[in-house]
Amino acid sequence: MRHTPIILTAAALIALAGCQTKDETVAGYADATETYLLESIDGVPFDGRATLTFPEEGKIAGQAPCNSYRADLKAPYPWFETSAIAMTRKACIDMNAEAAFTEALNAMTQSEISGPVVILTNEEGRKMVFRANS
Repeated sequence: MRHTPIILTAAALIALAGCQTKDETVAGYADATETYLLESIDGVPFDGRATLTFPEEGKIAGQAPCNSYRADLKAPYPWFETSAIAMTRKACIDMNAEAAFTEALNAMTQSEISGPVVILTNEEGRKMVFRANS
């Protein structure tokens, strides 16, 4: 009986180790080592350069055509909901591409990972397609 507390403690620690939570956001399903390049918005090839990364659990980050950005993910996969997107504030020559990117990203509500492709969509039929850079 002297060993009962030790055995119970060990069993509790083993049980807790099995309870580690997995990132249930899209970041938990995408390749965290990959940089995804924006190919198109609403079926139209994107002329600028914009990226999407999943640098850590529950977060997105990347480079819009001009400024870098980051946000927290707030919904489980396949939903896509971010906190307010934080961006640097550089002024660039083509702010139209920047505005198109950020407006589209803010409008997305669903995500899909399909091999090297990340697809963001919403109920209105909008779509952003990103492809792995590797």
